[in-house]
Amino acid sequence: MLGVWGVLCVGMILFATMSGYGYSYGGRAFVASFAAFGMLFAGMLLFAARGVLERVAGAGPGAGWLYSVALLLVYVLYATGTGTLSFLRLGEVAVFLFVPLALLASARGAGAGAWQDLLVVAGVWVAVKFGPSRTIWPYPGGRFSYILTVMLAVNLAIAGFLLLRRVKGAGYTFGWGSDWAFSILGSLLAFACIAIPLGVKLRFIAFDVQWAHWKTEPALALGILFFTAWPEEFLFRGLLQNCLSRAMNSDLAGWVFASVLFGFSHITNGGFPNWRYVLLASIAGFFYGWTWRRTNSILASAIVHGAVDVLWHFLFRTV
Repeated sequence: MLGVWGVLCVGMILFATMSGYGYSYGGRAFVASFAAFGMLFAGMLLFAARGVLERVAGAGPGAGWLYSVALLLVYVLYATGTGTLSFLRLGEVAVFLFVPLALLASARGAGAGAWQDLLVVAGVWVAVKFGPSRTIWPYPGGRFSYILTVMLAVNLAIAGFLLLRRVKGAGYTFGWGSDWAFSILGSLLAFACIAIPLGVKLRFIAFDVQWAHWKTEPALALGILFFTAWPEEFLFRGLLQNCLSRAMNSDLAGWVFASVLFGFSHITNGGFPNWRYVLLASIAGFFYGWTWRRTNSILASAIVHGAVDVLWHFLFRTV
């Protein structure tokens, strides 16, 4: 995982400096930005390495609080290095980190699926989707603010749910099962057989291969996997579907409700209310949830999720 982390960090630095997004080699702001990126990304990846989570969680609930303090210090590093530190921004990040932890700590004696768990999942999603990410991460011009906010949210979920609450069965791990290929390909093909005819019928998508973008597809695929699919699968499958299933004492009910909520989370995409997006995303969530249930890993469902997004961007255009 350290090797994967190093390669991806180097790739992200090269992409940012060559993309015209306002970064340039050298300087304190550049170093501080990518130091913060590297640290947050390391948390996302290293806790998915075999045995790391169990060893850290073995230190007790205090590990979650200490890890959140470390996340706050990472933000201080970024803000100080980029010259954007202010009490307002620091306070917003502190609220984002410690209010959810306090809520989760109040449910320590309850099983997974307590109202505090569901409220924190919803709150984190709202904060990421609608929160002031560009004002919190202003350098350079807020162009990577969403990615940094997503990584901060994933690390917060690790601290709160995996270290503090010790939620079981989230599947936050990298690995490869013997029957994963069948599960991933089967889920992807089954969804395609339903979503493509339905999307065309609803005039939501149209076949339009983006040949001019084929060179950027590998970078796009990695970006979608780690900064869209992986975080969303952790939130909606590893946490939400997991907690709903336990709260309702029914895997099927949790699976269906999480899929529908995943669909409704896309209602603002492309203009509100986008019911076509809600319908197709709900169907997609159903297959992502099936993959997660079958493999017990968000990596498997994230691969299906990422493949759907990449193929959509390359083979179709949204009408």
